Amino acid sequence: MGMTITEKILADHGGLDKVVPGQLITAELDLTLANDITGPVSIKEFAKFGVDKVWDKEKVALVPDHFTPNKDIASAELSKTLREFAKEQGIVHYWEQGRVGIEHCLLPEQGVTLPGDVIIGADSHTCTYGALGAFATGVGSTDLAAGMATGKAWFRVPKSMKFVFKGTNFQPWVSGKDLILYTIGKIGVDGARYRAMEFTGEGIAALSMDSRFTMCNMAIEAGAKNGIIAPDEKTIAYVNERAKRPYKVYESDPDAEYVEVYEWDVADIPLQVAFPHLPENARPVEEGKGIKIHQVVIGSCTNGRLEDMQVAAKILKGKKVHPDLRLIIIPGTQEVYKQAMKEGLLEIFIDAGAVVSTPTCGPCLGG
Repeated sequence: MGMTITEKILADHGGLDKVVPGQLITAELDLTLANDITGPVSIKEFAKFGVDKVWDKEKVALVPDHFTPNKDIASAELSKTLREFAKEQGIVHYWEQGRVGIEHCLLPEQGVTLPGDVIIGADSHTCTYGALGAFATGVGSTDLAAGMATGKAWFRVPKSMKFVFKGTNFQPWVSGKDLILYTIGKIGVDGARYRAMEFTGEGIAALSMDSRFTMCNMAIEAGAKNGIIAPDEKTIAYVNERAKRPYKVYESDPDAEYVEVYEWDVADIPLQVAFPHLPENARPVEEGKGIKIHQVVIGSCTNGRLEDMQVAAKILKGKKVHPDLRLIIIPGTQEVYKQAMKEGLLEIFIDAGAVVSTPTCGPCLGG
């Protein structure tokens, strides 16, 4: 029996010829990452390990993105802890305010996360990097501290689920966000608990990288250990423009074993919206007709990329935001912000009556 892409990556990083679901392994890490909320906790725990330096200053990323700019003294203290630790340790991948972006938009853009990597992050949406063909998963701050100290982490190899999206005849406006919401609506928020969600098929191949990041980003919303898409020509083109180190491409064996397989035709998937209060409450957007809304936020690590800005501008151009509604738009990184400015998107947003923010997680955690 062959192995899935997730199993192959974990086997290689564990120095093993083969792994099977349920097996406990210790794997070498390619990257550990934390932000201004989780990082200070990790730094405190790191100090208890009795080591003076992180295992590799080029394999630790610290991203002060949640409270950017700082909203009060408490949040400024968190960023100060991150800043001082980065300077003390000589951390290569640290971005100060003015250069920082939302971590899961920023790291792929900067070529820090690559295909075949094993990545742990003290943030649940670390699974985003599966869009590059990496094994990436969120961990607690203590586990992250151990990773920063040793360069290793232990895992229980997850069972894999395969999601095959057939065809390329997408309904108007449908993107990766709709595919993942549809998926979660079918299997539930615990339907992939501690499993690898592997996305494949012609529909996935037709998606942009931005849409693929969105899909893998939301794997955690189904309880998954990781989401992953095998690299193809689009992935390699994206990576080669950014990569500053070698990487390895993996793919699943034809006879790999999956605990469940789902198949859908993209032509049958309409625009989706998640009703309160869970992502599994996804419904066709038409069912939201007539419901009054008070605020719209376009941004986040899920939907703060350039493609999201372009779609929003296409809809808003020449229109005005309803006077009873607040519209907040948050580009995911400074590069996205700059490109949106060059394309005239920010002018469209401002003319429509939207607020355009600096890149930040901001409202996602109540900041």
